[in-house]
Amino acid sequence: MDKKNLGFYYGIILVAVGLGVFYRIPEVMPKVETIEFFSHKLFLVRSSFYILGGLLVLAGGIRIYKNYK
Repeated sequence: MDKKNLGFYYGIILVAVGLGVFYRIPEVMPKVETIEFFSHKLFLVRSSFYILGGLLVLAGGIRIYKNYK
């Protein structure tokens, strides 16, 4: 397997992980709400999860685009 194919598949994995983060946020947030330290910082935690997922999808998309081109 050459380096170009490896970068393409790595991009697909990044997109899949990013979408998995988006899928898991509604399931994880009720558990995070029970943690006393995070109970007053829910907006920050939720927005951090969404930013993380968005960056993963963006990075994967860029890697796929560069290797597909």
